[in-house]
Amino acid sequence: MWVSTLILIVFLVGWGMAHSLLASLTVKDWTRRVFGSSAERWYRLVYNMIAVVTILPLFSMLHVLPDHALYVVPSPWRWLMVVGQVLTLAGMWTSLLQTNLWHFLGLAQLLSDRPHDSGSLVARRFYGSVRHPLYFFSLAFLWPTSAVKSNLLTTYSLFSLFFYVASICEERRLVVEFGQAYQAYQHEVPRLIPRP
Repeated sequence: MWVSTLILIVFLVGWGMAHSLLASLTVKDWTRRVFGSSAERWYRLVYNMIAVVTILPLFSMLHVLPDHALYVVPSPWRWLMVVGQVLTLAGMWTSLLQTNLWHFLGLAQLLSDRPHDSGSLVARRFYGSVRHPLYFFSLAFLWPTSAVKSNLLTTYSLFSLFFYVASICEERRLVVEFGQAYQAYQHEVPRLIPRP
């Protein structure tokens, strides 16, 4: 079983590092220098497509790698967990809508006169309770899974670590982008655990 764990660790750490590197200002600036200003128009969309395509092998790995069950939550508790997961999906969707879904996907930039403009700082609704509601809702979706095997536990643990590290990297970019407004937001709103 440790071989499965090692394979998952290597894959997910590599994926997370590549994902964070591609999101960095350094790589974005390099892309702009090499490909010109039109890179702004396509960067987010291509970035999202790369993230999705490169995570797909994980699903095959979880299916074929040797594994063993850790626990299964019985009914009716498992259905409460499923309801909780559905509510977190609704929270993720609402968070995406609050920050402009089309911009997040990279589609708004294709038609924009100013594709480099990332918009304004959103600090209301879910973003008024937690700075990274997408990461919070992702964690809240993963952990109440009612049937967990060792490979899934490894995957969830690494994604949790990734969300924490990614939130730090993302905030460095946001401080550069929004300056003192984002620093004030950091002091008022917690990073990953919401506050009413």
